[in-house]
Amino acid sequence: MSTNEPDWLIWARELQAIAQSGLAFTRDPYDRARYEALSGLAARMFAARSDAPVERIAALFAGESGYATPKIDVRAAVFDDRERLLLVRETADGGRWTLPGGWADVNLTAAENAAKEAAEESGYVVKALKLAALWDRTRQGHPVGLFSCFKLFFVCEPAGGQAATGLETSGIGWFGEDDLPEDLSLARVLPKQARRMFAHWRDPALPTDFD
Repeated sequence: MSTNEPDWLIWARELQAIAQSGLAFTRDPYDRARYEALSGLAARMFAARSDAPVERIAALFAGESGYATPKIDVRAAVFDDRERLLLVRETADGGRWTLPGGWADVNLTAAENAAKEAAEESGYVVKALKLAALWDRTRQGHPVGLFSCFKLFFVCEPAGGQAATGLETSGIGWFGEDDLPEDLSLARVLPKQARRMFAHWRDPALPTDFD
């Protein structure tokens, strides 16, 4: 496994996944107590190396149920006819710039989720043209996260609407490849990922990237 994350974080995340999956399937009260203790241990490991209180992390873990799988984050790489990329300024994360996107909602396809996020965060109606990349957040070098996450990037084109900020955004802008903002929200999109979207826009025949 090639990752920039420390071993303790990988181990703690795996412990939590084992505990969550075990709690989903066990019928033995003694095993349940053991899995709950294992989840508590993982929470203490996270808390010991972060600013978050152990109670908050334990509550996040308790909110997860069923077999543990990676979370899905979708991103819409929207290009206009001047080959500019749409970015939105998040109200969270210090008001940094990112591709429209977020956690995938149920009952929608991945492409529909990307279009929904773009509309909610930028005001533009967009059409997804291709799945450009399916990347693992950890392997790509994003800041460390509590849960494992897959990131899906769709190349899109505008199909209507007009610029309008949403509940989670305070700004909207179109950027060329050579003038991407320096203050990107690195938890959401990395500079190398944004630049890679330009390559997919120019050459739709490029195969989907994955790691």
